[in-house]
Amino acid sequence: MVGAFHARRLSFGSVAREYAQLRPGYPADAVGFLLGDRPLRVLDLGAGTGKLTDELVAAGHEVVAVDPSEEMLAELAARHRDVVTAVGGAEDLPLPDADVDAVVAGQAAHWFDPPRAARELRRVLRPGGVVGFVWNVRDESVPWVGALGRRLTAETRDHEADQGVVARFAEQLPADVAEHGSRYVQRLTPEQVVAGIATRSYVAIMDDQERTAFLADLRALLAEHPDTAGRTELELPYAVHAVRLTPR
Repeated sequence: MVGAFHARRLSFGSVAREYAQLRPGYPADAVGFLLGDRPLRVLDLGAGTGKLTDELVAAGHEVVAVDPSEEMLAELAARHRDVVTAVGGAEDLPLPDADVDAVVAGQAAHWFDPPRAARELRRVLRPGGVVGFVWNVRDESVPWVGALGRRLTAETRDHEADQGVVARFAEQLPADVAEHGSRYVQRLTPEQVVAGIATRSYVAIMDDQERTAFLADLRALLAEHPDTAGRTELELPYAVHAVRLTPR
């Protein structure tokens, strides 16, 4: 299990370009909840291709982006040439002590080891700093999205974002917790929906034959489902869960 987890965590470099193009972003209100409206120096941890960085920069924050994948960071740097990037992980941050006002992680905190990462977060945070986590989760109350989710269930077993990590970080830091819910909608072609799922770690580590069959099954679903058949554009909705941890 540990080996599979490690392989998934490091799998994203092989799909970096598609990830940048097809993964959802984050709503401005979630970033505002995490960080407030005053410009801060922010570490985007597990920044990937910069989906959260996009919104942080738009909100006027100074961003340092850290991720284990050079390929992912290259996609981020191509869009944000003023953002400092560094290869690294949550358990050994390449930053000096008391360097940032906040640490945020979009769709990434479930990859971190809370006891080790919490020590590093406290080290790099300035007094009064905060930690913010945010996740996008497909809204499967929409019938076609629910049907898609059921097709993914077997493969996503032991993968889906474990937001129980929040409680573990709250204990390890220790920190007070506040939560905020929001919404985000992507407009995609059916093929882009399938290609976006292909950027998930559990798909990225499949062999070619398995991946081809898996994605073909998803294309068939979208071609046949009454809510998606014949459509050239789909609205893929997400429930957004933002969590702000304020270290005591």
